[in-house]
Amino acid sequence: MLTYTSYSEAGGVGKTTLTANLAKAQVDRGHDVLVIDLDQQRGCLSHLLGVDDNRSDPDADTIVHHMVGRPQGEFEDLIRTTEGIDVIPSHDSLEQLDDWLTKAGEYQATTEADDWEFPRNEQLRRVLRENDVPSQYDVIVVDPPATAGPHLYNGIDATRSLVIPLELTGKGDQSVEGLEELVAGIEAQLDLEVGVLAVVPNGFKGTSDQDSYLETVKDLGYDAPVVLRERGSLFEGCWRQQCTAFTYIDEHRSRKRDHEMETLEKIRTLAAHLEDEAGLDSGDAS
Repeated sequence: MLTYTSYSEAGGVGKTTLTANLAKAQVDRGHDVLVIDLDQQRGCLSHLLGVDDNRSDPDADTIVHHMVGRPQGEFEDLIRTTEGIDVIPSHDSLEQLDDWLTKAGEYQATTEADDWEFPRNEQLRRVLRENDVPSQYDVIVVDPPATAGPHLYNGIDATRSLVIPLELTGKGDQSVEGLEELVAGIEAQLDLEVGVLAVVPNGFKGTSDQDSYLETVKDLGYDAPVVLRERGSLFEGCWRQQCTAFTYIDEHRSRKRDHEMETLEKIRTLAAHLEDEAGLDSGDAS
């Protein structure tokens, strides 16, 4: 199966938009896809896909409850489906995930040996394993916030792979140069090997500086199978209509623009590349 966490240290690089559209492309390629939204911010994937209506409900069961061993219902009842994508939505309780994990660890420590340590970064993987989720999906994706912490670390521990959106600008150059340090730091934090399935340059305009940054990415040994130019009305329209770009063009565009169709094709190409990297057989494309 294919599992990955979409992550970038920098905000505003299109991480969540890319994640939602990759999930849709993989659904369209015939795969069963689950996306777990661990981003507590309002502008999260759950909002983009229109499944965040319960995010402020204090009585709602959430992925946080399951991660700290206090589920309020069945795991499958957490799942919302839109555009064929299964989504575990974000919830306000994610803001307290760090504190809740600490308390869960303190509680469990009362019945463990003195040298026992609570595996706080392994709780999402535990929940998925206990609910037999890997056998039900071809693709599992985690979308965490753009900050280090238990949201990110649980996502990477569960997926063991990264897809890294990147902005090829002067600001983004620091992220390019820091890719190796970023991955090494995560591996050291979690004490596991993390694969980078793809780096995805976004907002590419073809300047000489951007060409240089792209060469740096390749020199570091990372795959950049597609370069996305689109940062304009197509993705803005997705957020306005709360849908993926595929649905936006089908249902909200009176005509198909060539550059937008090129963007969709690149996302499909990236989806196929990720499947190949994971050794995932192609599904029955719709």
